[in-house]
Amino acid sequence: MLNQPAGHVENNEDVLQAVIRETQEESGWLVEPIGLVGLYAFTPYEGADTYHRLCILCRPVQHISDQLDNDIISSHWLSWEEIQNVPHRSPLINACIEDSQNTPTMPLTFLSNQFLTPKNS
Repeated sequence: MLNQPAGHVENNEDVLQAVIRETQEESGWLVEPIGLVGLYAFTPYEGADTYHRLCILCRPVQHISDQLDNDIISSHWLSWEEIQNVPHRSPLINACIEDSQNTPTMPLTFLSNQFLTPKNS
């Protein structure tokens, strides 16, 4: 089943650090985030949790590892036609790709990360 690199933001990690880390863990590629494609919400069926996605457009920098997360079978670069011919984990895959081709990206400065730091006692 096809999916894009995805995951969660760890505590005290900003969104762009998470994008870089998750992409590396799931594809073996170091990437440079270059723009925000969009914000998405998807509920797969009635009563299911709603998933929220930030889609970040990245530039590939360098392939750095063949070791991927345990739940990732393989990582591939595919053409648009190849992507259309395999089952997808989520309809957000097509939505994100289409939006990245047809909609201007927002600057990454649109994202703001605020971390609480404990006060010294």
